[in-house]
Amino acid sequence: MHDNTADHWHEPKAGENAGFGKFLRKPMPYDSFMAAEGVPVFRGIGVRRVQDLPMAPWARLGGRGSYIQLFGTEGLWGMYVVEIPGAGALHAERHLYEKVVLVVEGRGTTEVWQEGQSKRHSFEWQRGSLFTIPLNACHRLVNAASSPAVLLCGTSAPNVMNLLDNPNFIFNCPHNFTERFSGADDFFKPNDEIAPDPVRGLAMRRTNLIPDVINCDLPLDNRRSPGYRRVEPHMAGNRFYMFIGQHETGRYAKAHKHHSTAVLICVEGKGYTYTWSDALGTKPWQDGKADKVLRQDYEPVGIVSAAPMAGDWFHQHFGVSKGPLRLLAWHGPNNHPALKAGRPGEAMADIWAIDLNKGGNAIPYHMEDLAIRQEFDATLRKEGVASRMNPAFYERPPADGEDVPPDM
Repeated sequence: MHDNTADHWHEPKAGENAGFGKFLRKPMPYDSFMAAEGVPVFRGIGVRRVQDLPMAPWARLGGRGSYIQLFGTEGLWGMYVVEIPGAGALHAERHLYEKVVLVVEGRGTTEVWQEGQSKRHSFEWQRGSLFTIPLNACHRLVNAASSPAVLLCGTSAPNVMNLLDNPNFIFNCPHNFTERFSGADDFFKPNDEIAPDPVRGLAMRRTNLIPDVINCDLPLDNRRSPGYRRVEPHMAGNRFYMFIGQHETGRYAKAHKHHSTAVLICVEGKGYTYTWSDALGTKPWQDGKADKVLRQDYEPVGIVSAAPMAGDWFHQHFGVSKGPLRLLAWHGPNNHPALKAGRPGEAMADIWAIDLNKGGNAIPYHMEDLAIRQEFDATLRKEGVASRMNPAFYERPPADGEDVPPDM
């Protein structure tokens, strides 16, 4: 009979279950990879400004940086912030995961090429530029200014690393994905044309570069708040899902819930997000559960995990600046609920924009906790901003089922 240690498996006695019963979650390959990189790893629901995160020299990339793994995104997609030294460049690299890049500060150029090609595609970027690196394409990021440039990157690295668990293969695979990057001369030429996305019919731009997400035009959407504007950039055939949305000055979003993965990046204005488990109900303040509601304040470029834990969480976004609140939302690859696997041809509804009383997951203004609008109004007064939440927005919809009252 061997000794009673964790090194040996023990068959349970009658009426007992096998195993330890309790255990600590083991690091996934991507967790171990981040830990070995020698830079900080920030974990939390968000941060007011990514520029303020601690950074350390990053030998693999050749700059300074920090990994970011917000609660709710673990294993689903990754994020990091990296600083390029003034008049310097990051090391050239390639990898078997998708990458999107938002320029937080600075200006410079990106060079992209396929292995075996002598021609390098080059495009310029500045603060607010959004672009992608085609899958497994070689690339190099160059700072054109004497001061450091700061980039925020979203990747599908966790998905690939946790599946393959072989960094050497991920960073050194010679295959060229020509269906993702054909090498066309206009590949990084911005495309402003608006088309309906093939899943839900929402506004979409097929473009691999947006020079300025802070000031680019957004078509009317109305789904999150009256006057809300939104577009989905679809880049390089990526599975990485994202969109740009904007709430009008003096208005705020309806609370809504969906699965984890969504991270909001403030690119213009300032505000805050409340998020809470759907187990707390639609009125946690009224029900004495306000201490369980999480809040993240932000300004450019701050981030927040919209649903930071497992399962459905309500989240609600408030702009409190004198200008509109513009947010860039990153969901990672195939992690938006509408894009998840299921039976082909299965009928679905856009429940994330439909009110609870109509079978959806959004809390209409007339059903929300009164504390929400009271705090919003008080905050706007402190900021010297007039509320544009018309009283009609809080009225119950008329008998004919009109969802949103006319904008008065």
